[in-house]
Amino acid sequence: MRKSATISPEKGAPAKMPTNVKPMLATLVKEPFNEPGWSYEVKWDGYRALAYIKSGEAELLSRNNKSFTEKYYPIAAAMGKWDFDAVLDGELLVIKKNGKADFGALQNWRSEADGDLVYYAFDLLWYDGKDITGLPLSERQAILKDILPADDDRIRLSEVFTSGGLDFFAAAQKMGLEGIMAKKSDSLYTPDSRSKEWLKIKVNQRQEVVIGGFTNNEGSSKLFSSLLLGVYKNGKLDYVGKVGTGFTVKMQKEMMEAFRPFITKKSPFAYEPDINKPSRFRPDPPKAVATWLKPELVCEVSFTEVTSDGVFRHPSFEGMRTDKRASEVVLETAVETEDVTSATKNGDTALVKAPEAADKRTLLNPNEESQVKAINGHNLKFSNLSKVYWPEEGYTKRDMLNYYYQAAEFILPYLKDRPLTLYRFPNGIHGKSFYQKDVKGKAPEWAKTFPYTTSDGEDKEFLVGSDEYTLLWMASLGCIEMNPWFSRVQHPDHPDYCVIDLDPADSTTFEQVVQAALEVKKVLDEIGVPGFPKTSGSTGIHIYIPLGAKYTYDESQLFGRVVVSIVQKRLSSFTSIERQIKNREGKMYLDFLQNRPNATISCPYSLRPKPGATVSMPLHWEEVKPGLSMKDFTIKNAIARARGEGDLFKGTFGKGIDMKKALSKAQGLLEA
Repeated sequence: MRKSATISPEKGAPAKMPTNVKPMLATLVKEPFNEPGWSYEVKWDGYRALAYIKSGEAELLSRNNKSFTEKYYPIAAAMGKWDFDAVLDGELLVIKKNGKADFGALQNWRSEADGDLVYYAFDLLWYDGKDITGLPLSERQAILKDILPADDDRIRLSEVFTSGGLDFFAAAQKMGLEGIMAKKSDSLYTPDSRSKEWLKIKVNQRQEVVIGGFTNNEGSSKLFSSLLLGVYKNGKLDYVGKVGTGFTVKMQKEMMEAFRPFITKKSPFAYEPDINKPSRFRPDPPKAVATWLKPELVCEVSFTEVTSDGVFRHPSFEGMRTDKRASEVVLETAVETEDVTSATKNGDTALVKAPEAADKRTLLNPNEESQVKAINGHNLKFSNLSKVYWPEEGYTKRDMLNYYYQAAEFILPYLKDRPLTLYRFPNGIHGKSFYQKDVKGKAPEWAKTFPYTTSDGEDKEFLVGSDEYTLLWMASLGCIEMNPWFSRVQHPDHPDYCVIDLDPADSTTFEQVVQAALEVKKVLDEIGVPGFPKTSGSTGIHIYIPLGAKYTYDESQLFGRVVVSIVQKRLSSFTSIERQIKNREGKMYLDFLQNRPNATISCPYSLRPKPGATVSMPLHWEEVKPGLSMKDFTIKNAIARARGEGDLFKGTFGKGIDMKKALSKAQGLLEA
């Protein structure tokens, strides 16, 4: 939580929260310097964004007041939880594992699966009903540091350094950063101005440019060969060269879609460039044809230098700049800076910070109805994401897919190498559902399958659980719950565990299910056998007994029968082991017959197609007591519980029981 920060009455001017502020900009200079009264920050390689936080809601706007709120929704959502009102200035980034920004990833970011999204706050314009742009930078930064919550690594304070600018620049250069910022510590915040009290010094030369067209080289199969670039000067678009590197195939496809509405017959440049002009480096360039675009789109390029005729040398595409207006793009020319010798030291605080080991958040963003994600090296398309699967709660297919993305680390051990039955609910829990066992010719070509032959002699194939892709592919088909075999393909006739399924009748209470589960635990303790309980997610409780793949399904079923027979003998008033419902007399069924080849039940951490979006959740035995409810574990809290408790079911993969010894003890209990 934040610390309170009160601005003294003589500081700051009472004012309503400002809107649509255009931020203060920095002047580009050629060289770093040391000078008293200046502080230094990292020049972040992202999108400038002002954050407006008011009454539990947050809005993110670009420097031209274009909304980022929807696209970068996790940052806005996190700020919306703050208990104060403020206007912040900062930078949106995607951070790589080494702590450096990835501008291309930011441009293509759609959800938290696409990279670690971070907002670096570096200034405060308004807080607690007061305009503080008239306070010195150092005071604004002190207030910002005081109020900024530190409980979410996605929102960070941009560190301020007072060590010499020369050393700071050298460190930034060594780390491969874009550059540094130098700011006068007593500078005021002047919106919509380019100040000489804020300076930027770039490690590598980069420039925003207007895309005036693209070329296609003769004989090339690419969608385009290069982009034709320009900057404005005196209201006219001057040609500054073309860029043909830095694009991926996917990027080119997306860019061509963006280009189509702007295609025009007339060149937008002040003078039509000679796109086939030879150079000393390419005396015989391939013949190219130009397609002109209206000057509306902006991108950023890096380059080595500007030639005497104003053309960029060795440019490389860095990414689209949807936050910039084309009409504002002019050539940035660095001004001279004076070197001075004085400097102060500020310790050895790290310039950049790598992302914390964050848990998975979401795979799919909340807006797009159809999305494609790279999963385990393969593209997987997700569609109809707003389709409601749980009408009572309003949970959607998107919610389900995001759940399985987050749950993958917990659920995959119970799917890996196991044949699966697909139980599909394409229209939600109240729609028509069906089982699918055969995926021959229907599963992705890289999916693993397990062959089997039907009683009619027909060859079919089960899908085999393997990785995140398989899990999410099943979920994308409407598989709300996951149903694996008890055995793996390496030993298909030898299950890893015996399962006892406590299946209540309509007249049975859940308190009686709990009582039966505790009696199973008592029996297992008496014969020296471990058991692992979980809610079924529907109406019952499942208890797993590790076998270590040492016994056949017939042996597992026999063992299960002996255990439930002892329990039924002790709780005969409300339990039954009769297979046929009519013979159970309305009693709870102690099901041991699930222990057979091809049989499946919902696995640990699986969602269930039941109202409430319940989850089949592993339990501590101490939790199996009166008051336990199936709705204690749902799509909304299951991930947090699993992360907090760890996998309570991993013991089911142990070496397995000594069945002969256990049966010998059980026989004595049956005869007692």
